[in-house]
Amino acid sequence: MSEETQGRIDFGIDEILKRIPHRYPFLLVDRAEDYRAFKSIVGFKCVTVNEPFFPGHFPGNPVMPGVLIVEALAQTGAVLMSKSLDVDIDKTLIFFMSVDNARFRQPVRPGDVLRMEVEVTRARGDVFKFAGKALVEGKLAAECEFAAMRGERK
Repeated sequence: MSEETQGRIDFGIDEILKRIPHRYPFLLVDRAEDYRAFKSIVGFKCVTVNEPFFPGHFPGNPVMPGVLIVEALAQTGAVLMSKSLDVDIDKTLIFFMSVDNARFRQPVRPGDVLRMEVEVTRARGDVFKFAGKALVEGKLAAECEFAAMRGERK
């Protein structure tokens, strides 16, 4: 039985690059696993000291900005949505629509592996709503609810 027929699919960077248009320095998902169409996905970001935001946030005490943790969750949701809807990223983009109830629980630092658990809470046509959690070593770093929509690429 294949992974897809069992309901679980893991993605490497090649599949991520096929699913969303983000590229360095703004690509914030390195790989994904446990994809379940229209339901959930787990994304990973390996945070390195070479991230372009660390020299300014904060000198001598590098911390990943909370808005980028939320963006990483949103990109993970976009991968789920793109695969579920089988979009062609040359013609279609997934647009971030909203974020609610964002909470930041602990800093994310160089060397951390950010595990992003994203679940679909509602899917209607071209709009998906998600609940996301970002964890480091099993501890909650951030959480939020967010929405995205499929739109035409111009």
